[in-house]
Amino acid sequence: MSVILVIAPHPDDEVLGAGGFIRKSFEQGHEVVVLTVSGHLPPLYPREAYETTVREAAEAHKILGVSQSINLEVPATMVATHPVSELNGMISKVVNDIRPQRVLIPYPDRHIDHRTIFDSALVATRPVGSAGAGIEIVAAYETLSETHWNAPHIEPNFTPNWVANITDQLDSKLEALGCFKSQVYPFPHPRSVEAAKGLAVFRGTQAGFAYGESFHIVRMCT
Repeated sequence: MSVILVIAPHPDDEVLGAGGFIRKSFEQGHEVVVLTVSGHLPPLYPREAYETTVREAAEAHKILGVSQSINLEVPATMVATHPVSELNGMISKVVNDIRPQRVLIPYPDRHIDHRTIFDSALVATRPVGSAGAGIEIVAAYETLSETHWNAPHIEPNFTPNWVANITDQLDSKLEALGCFKSQVYPFPHPRSVEAAKGLAVFRGTQAGFAYGESFHIVRMCT
């Protein structure tokens, strides 16, 4: 059994980007841990908003089979103002404690939190030390409403080189996404259940099956 760590900038990013993969990994007998770095906290948001998303995430994680949910409670949109060494240290501590074999991280897209956490995640998963050397795969996932808004050819664009077949897990992913009532919006908003299903159709048919989730492998050591 492998331990899989999914690093999410905010509650719901892990479901948008890897909800089907998380459920599939659980069904295959793997342990999945979700680390959520940031959230809707003061000074920009009331504490109640954060507590709502944490409850929603707990419901979603139960559906997906997540074994442990860790929240670092860094205020949303202010991750980049956090001391780099402190942020790196917090994420590295989780990696060292969990000792995962696979790590999924956010793609460095339009959201400043995603870009900052991507950088820190790469530091935390370097192939050094006993924890880092034991990581077989580091891969970035795409997040609807953020990853697809990078400026073409000016910024990096998400180009997947790994697609997971989530045909049997799509319903669980969409059910989990629906738990985030404070974050999910009616179609045609990109952060909608319908948009998530549409992306799964597109990614799946790219690889020859009905529904998929795409990742960009950063490093593979097996």
